[in-house]
Amino acid sequence: MTRSGDAHTVTTLPTGQTQLFIGLHLVHEVTTPQAFDMMRERGLSIAYPQRTFATADHIVPTDTHARPFADDQAEAMMAALEKNVSDFGIEFYGLGSDRQGIVHVIGPQLGLTQPGMTLACGDSHTSTHGAFGTLAFGIGTTQVRDVLSTQTLSMDRLNVRRINVNGSLPLGVHAKDVILTIIRPSGVGGGKGYAYEYGGAVLDRMNMEERMTVCNMSIEGGALVGYVTPIRPPSTT
Repeated sequence: MTRSGDAHTVTTLPTGQTQLFIGLHLVHEVTTPQAFDMMRERGLSIAYPQRTFATADHIVPTDTHARPFADDQAEAMMAALEKNVSDFGIEFYGLGSDRQGIVHVIGPQLGLTQPGMTLACGDSHTSTHGAFGTLAFGIGTTQVRDVLSTQTLSMDRLNVRRINVNGSLPLGVHAKDVILTIIRPSGVGGGKGYAYEYGGAVLDRMNMEERMTVCNMSIEGGALVGYVTPIRPPSTT
């Protein structure tokens, strides 16, 4: 794992992989139906239900929330999520909740995403949460099952690539331009096996939304995670 991941290590497995404890698991309707089915088949339960939160995200219509949805597949996924969270006792922010929203947004908005924690979600752009100093992993459906049932992930240790962006941005250049410039030299596979740690004067001056943009696109460069280490504010005493 990374240096910050060492504090969350449960053990080193015989394979040499790290078993990493996951502090927060966010789930949604797209990558969970098969995971819950696998849990039922194996008679598994949720290891830490208080660390798992669900929301309806990707398939929510923009014009109306009337049920059933016009798209049969979307309706099936929503119905499956509603049943699964009920059966397994998971807190759910559904369409009638004022906490429902994009999974990368509600985590920070609700204070679920915290600096220094490990986070997993079945979405490739989970690295967005790295803006808050979170080690956030986008995972696949089988891994969703593993986190639900054990609250851990088994994974190879990552290298850390520190990326400093210094100087100042000219007028009209924004956070997305910064991350695209970072990705361009090494391409979409340049970050394979790495965690990207962003820093430097430009990142220090970015607001949280801008940092979320940079971290969100780490996956586009092949990195598994991207994060910004929080800066301790100066003492006033």
